Amino acid sequence: MTHPTDFPRDPARPALPEHLRTALWLADFGLPVMPLREGKGPMGNCHACRKNACGGRPNMKTPGPCECPAPCHAWAAATIDLNILTSPAWARAWRQAQAVAYHPGGAALTVVDLDNEEAVAWARQTLPETKTVPTTRGEHWLYLGTMASPNGVRPGVDIKSTMSYARWLGPGTGTMQLLPDVVRALAVKEPTTARPAPGIVTASAPAGGGECRHRSPAYLERGIAMAEQRIEEAAEVIHTTVYRTFLAVLSTHGRCGCLTEAHIKRLFTAAQAKGESLRNCEDAWTNALMTLGM
Repeated sequence: MTHPTDFPRDPARPALPEHLRTALWLADFGLPVMPLREGKGPMGNCHACRKNACGGRPNMKTPGPCECPAPCHAWAAATIDLNILTSPAWARAWRQAQAVAYHPGGAALTVVDLDNEEAVAWARQTLPETKTVPTTRGEHWLYLGTMASPNGVRPGVDIKSTMSYARWLGPGTGTMQLLPDVVRALAVKEPTTARPAPGIVTASAPAGGGECRHRSPAYLERGIAMAEQRIEEAAEVIHTTVYRTFLAVLSTHGRCGCLTEAHIKRLFTAAQAKGESLRNCEDAWTNALMTLGM
């Protein structure tokens, strides 16, 4: 799916109810949409999925689209399929809807949700200018690109992207920019307290089990060596480089079982040589695993 770089101005379906008209307009433009009930929350899960009956999606631990007929599983229900949006199964939800939301990650976007004046002031001093949308208490800053969706990355700041939804509040102003490293870095956990045996690497390699894409052991070795080099040559924001490098290694080599503890130790050693703590390395590794659903 291509992501939008700007939003249109006028929905062109005046005969339809307001929220459904807005949803169809946004879906035409490539934004996966869903109805919100009173209080800005998603519609409740369907009967088959209540109380964890479907095996985990109510807890939003499993990525992927929702396949329930009616709106269910929060952000995962968002869609651009006009047949689904106008289906009888969704009709009751639209009658109850108080607002429309969209799934930023589904349109290759990230929303930095600034919840108060202090957060907005911080963003204006720290983040690259981009498209901004006023909210009831602050602003949404929209960037092109996706990332994890942690809340509370700093006071009054949430990230809404791959596993989250954002309320539609209008097209905003300005031009969307590419998602910068300074925003990605907000999702990287900072070290808190020292843990015992700081010199021992405790991170584990994924169990694997998928199809191996390595043409030869040299292919994996070259990938690890390139990751080490990327860390060694990082000029600044080293914790961001470490996280993104770990993410790249895991996405390429983490699902087939070829990645070993020795490979992880090499990556951690390269990061620590640049001044990164063991705790930061372990947190970055864990964050990368969670981002990829491993």
